[in-house]
Amino acid sequence: MAKAIISPSVLASDLSNLTAECKRMIGQGADWLHMDVMDGHFVPNITMGAPILTCVKKGVPDIFMDCHMMVADPIKWVPAVAEAGGKLYTFHLEAVSDPLPVIESIHSHHMLAGLAISPQTPASAITPEAYAAADMILVMTVHPGKGGQKFMPECLEKVKELRERFGWEKDVQVDGGVGPGNICQCAQAGSNVIVAGTSVFSADKPAEVITTLRKAVDDAIAERKQKQ
Repeated sequence: MAKAIISPSVLASDLSNLTAECKRMIGQGADWLHMDVMDGHFVPNITMGAPILTCVKKGVPDIFMDCHMMVADPIKWVPAVAEAGGKLYTFHLEAVSDPLPVIESIHSHHMLAGLAISPQTPASAITPEAYAAADMILVMTVHPGKGGQKFMPECLEKVKELRERFGWEKDVQVDGGVGPGNICQCAQAGSNVIVAGTSVFSADKPAEVITTLRKAVDDAIAERKQKQ
């Protein structure tokens, strides 16, 4: 069964000290660091790209970069992100006509492949073939493109549907407005990979927030195991 993974979103960090912020989060107990890459086309905002990822990897060699690619042509950036040190390359289903060639390219560059769906996309858009090929599914709980949005609890129905259709072996990530106030909802729905931005980076004690998020997921998984 999937395990709890906490992936703080660096978009909520002090980007002028990005390497130090990543080190700080790892020291506070983060498993991964969520890197939001936006191209100004798939979403209107522009953030970081492969050169910044390269710098982060150089400064934090043991980092697991969870790269969320909000880009219009996801297969184009696979080689650059792999060379930069990306470990997980998540792209949006809405950006492609067929996700399988992109997943194949990601795997050929020795990265894990994630497949994301935005709030307007139903869980039924994830075909059995795509689910089987991907390593992780990301269910957005805000609209992609900027931080600080309000959590959309209705999106958790898609997490539940994915778990009912496909089981609990694969990672399901939620991203957008997640924090201690709604983590139990996310965990009970079936998400095990938690992206949290402001709630972690702005906390006085980030380690306590990360512990709270992890415990909620661990408790939900333990409850699920007892029912099996």
